[in-house]
Amino acid sequence: MFEKILIANRGEIALRVARTCRELGVRTVAVHSVADAESAVVRFADEAVQIGPSAAKRSYLNAAAILAAAELTGADAIHPGYGFLSESPDFADACRAAGVTLIGPPADVMAQLGDKQSARTLMAKAGLPLLPGSLDPLELDEAHALADSIGYPVIVKAAAGGGGRGMQVVHESAAFPRAYQETRATARMLFGDSRVYLEKYLAAARHVEIQVLCDAYGNGVHLGERDCSVQRRHQKLIEESPAPLLPDGLAEQMGASAVHGVLEAGYTGAGTVEFLVDRDGNYYFMEVNCRIQVEHPVTEMVTGIDLIAEQIRVAAGQPLGIDQEDIVLRGAAIECRINAEDPAADFAPAPGILAEFTPPGGPFVRVDTHAHAGYSIPPHYDSLLAKLVVWAPDRDRALARMRRALAEFRISGARVATTRDFLYEVLDHPAMRAATHTTGLVDELLGRG
Repeated sequence: MFEKILIANRGEIALRVARTCRELGVRTVAVHSVADAESAVVRFADEAVQIGPSAAKRSYLNAAAILAAAELTGADAIHPGYGFLSESPDFADACRAAGVTLIGPPADVMAQLGDKQSARTLMAKAGLPLLPGSLDPLELDEAHALADSIGYPVIVKAAAGGGGRGMQVVHESAAFPRAYQETRATARMLFGDSRVYLEKYLAAARHVEIQVLCDAYGNGVHLGERDCSVQRRHQKLIEESPAPLLPDGLAEQMGASAVHGVLEAGYTGAGTVEFLVDRDGNYYFMEVNCRIQVEHPVTEMVTGIDLIAEQIRVAAGQPLGIDQEDIVLRGAAIECRINAEDPAADFAPAPGILAEFTPPGGPFVRVDTHAHAGYSIPPHYDSLLAKLVVWAPDRDRALARMRRALAEFRISGARVATTRDFLYEVLDHPAMRAATHTTGLVDELLGRG
């Protein structure tokens, strides 16, 4: 086991990682920007190092500063959390060159699976089903001809994209050239890579993902599925496990496919394989996330397995301590993301100072957060304030518990808006209650569907 882990992240995930490290008897180093000097993880960790100014590019995305902090403090491993450098092959290579273990898959595997086009090619070779589309980068004329042959709608995606950014749905042939060029420009600006690909767009689909764990000895397991269909701008708002109303045997089939696919790619650690499921119960590979997911607590609640601890053990060279038959999903769990965003203004960020922040409590309620009353929400980073997670013996009771917990969550502050009330509205929607909702539910609520 590692002696000291540097946590190269901020907010709730940094605190979440630090807590598991303390349970494992591993010392922690929190790195932070100027804006986060008084953050929760800085107070909780054994050591803290300021690595740069508030801007993420000069702090949490500054690989040299992070590695210098690891050398300064004698950290023998780095946990990248999610976002920032968590899926950067260059950072993984730099860690290896510096003699520090990055808690994640090898750099070459991360590079192949982090690129959506090469990931599609790898998973196609492994036998996973794909939506009709391109496996190679296409110029405009070729892409337009393929879109016309597939049939609309199609979705144009950045090969290096992630986090719901760098993609555009096209509903008719006349709109394709402009959408293609805009997506390329966005991809170049956001990711420094203008390559795009396209695939058939399923307007009435469900977004279902499989949590996987793999060690360095060729062993892999899946820990069930999560339904992440409630999204705005392709970014998740509500996740639940198990995914409701899937055809019998489909979740197990998807899980086996996911494990086979990532093992074929040489994956190690915790990861997620994302699929779309259509109305007929057909599933299609979307992408692989080479990191811990924001919504990992949902899986932890139904399996009783600490995913961060398993990540760390695998990175330390230990074999998986669990077999597939050891994993049993019990009950139902739901997670709501409480973001500092204004749903009435197209979910625009709404930073400010929290005058009140009182999370809910009660049986089987978990709140992962770094926020508190008096906390100044910085404008420089992701708007996630808290993840509210509940568990119950079945989905109906989990929905009831989540509605109670949301109503109990007290958040207020000057100029601060959150997604709390909107999430309550989503939970009360008949399609959500009946588990017949798709990825179009939020647009429908906002009058766009």
